[in-house]
Amino acid sequence: MGVMMQTFYWDCPREDKKEFQWWKTIAREIPGLAKAGFTSLWLPPVHKAANLFGPSMGYDPYDYYDLGEFDQKGGVPTWFGTRAELDQLIESARRHGLSLIADMVLNHNSGADAQEVNPITGQSRWTVFNPKSGKFPRNWECFHPSMYESWDEMTFGDMPDLSHRNPYVYGELLKLARWLIEEVGFDGFRYDFVKGFAANTVTAIQEYRYIKNGAYHKPYGVAEYWDNAANTLHWVNEANEANYNPVDAFDFPLRELLKGLCDSYGFSLKSLVLGDSVLKAQPQTTVTFVENHDLRDEGRPIVNDKLLAYSYILAHEGYPCIFWKDYFNYNLALRNTPNGIDALVSAHEKHAGGAASTLYLSDDLYIMQRGGFGEQRGLIYVLNNRGDDWRGAWVDTQWKNASFAPVAWWGKFDLSRPADQSTTADGRGQFFAPARGYAVYALK
Repeated sequence: MGVMMQTFYWDCPREDKKEFQWWKTIAREIPGLAKAGFTSLWLPPVHKAANLFGPSMGYDPYDYYDLGEFDQKGGVPTWFGTRAELDQLIESARRHGLSLIADMVLNHNSGADAQEVNPITGQSRWTVFNPKSGKFPRNWECFHPSMYESWDEMTFGDMPDLSHRNPYVYGELLKLARWLIEEVGFDGFRYDFVKGFAANTVTAIQEYRYIKNGAYHKPYGVAEYWDNAANTLHWVNEANEANYNPVDAFDFPLRELLKGLCDSYGFSLKSLVLGDSVLKAQPQTTVTFVENHDLRDEGRPIVNDKLLAYSYILAHEGYPCIFWKDYFNYNLALRNTPNGIDALVSAHEKHAGGAASTLYLSDDLYIMQRGGFGEQRGLIYVLNNRGDDWRGAWVDTQWKNASFAPVAWWGKFDLSRPADQSTTADGRGQFFAPARGYAVYALK
């Protein structure tokens, strides 16, 4: 189990007026996030970026080993802060029991120091990298097209793409991963834009035998493969075919279904539950989410009743990821109430064990049961998509003569506490949720 926090959003240092202070901002929130039940923090890219048009979010890597220590590309700190401040954040996370996920941008580079002619094409490109860290210098042979491969999986803008089949590049990427785990202190990786390179690079990083605190360490891994469910699953299965430390994938198809739930009038809950998603097909390798930094263009963000979407991912299987901007800037945490993300995170960590099974499904009402596992005894989740009144149904549960109390709930028009419920000797019970709302029930 666990709940991840994506600790940034696009241009967050500027929007929050915390330029070069973002590591300090995250660090201040660590005690509260740990108390709420979060288990991991996904940080933005920590390396020094090209910063061609001012400070950037780091998805234009220049020096992978400059974490805010060298005076290059506009200054010493990254847009998020200095290396010392990052180290303090990592130490605080460790003290509070939170694991840390590094954002690995391995497809493309930017901000080269000079141009050179690629003899294969005869064209001049910005491919000479002489970073001040002195580590992983690069020239044209490190990028596509190279002597090692003629096929580039997919390009990202006009930035030169690293040629992973070059043994030097491949080895340097493994060294980078080892350094981030063993020396910097990360626990796992989020792999950016994995469509741009072969899956075996991710497999190799996942499989590497890291030594951390004197013991072998298996890093957590999750990939950004932005596509339909079938193609995503094909990539996941390819990456994990000979991998004893499997990598997860973000569930973009489910996220689009959740946007339909929140923003489309008349959306059927049958489409949400039965529609194609990575979660439905393979929940054990799925990271579910509602929003992220890339969904910022007009028409992409969810604009209505976003707590419905969060209730869904925090009640179901998969590894849920919460978006910083929703939690803090839009105040969907609703701390110290049963009506926001914090209550859902608590319900997830305390009760959401076992497989999910559908007990009732119509266009407007969905009731689901988590059967329980270990100390997590299970839950009943009710989602009501009607906007006119409370709705519920009689369902057959696995619990006989059991009593339930609501532990998290929200309604667009009514925040009243749902009534306690009980099941009969044959396991039947009636469970309700408010209009355009949800309720999570747990065993008393």
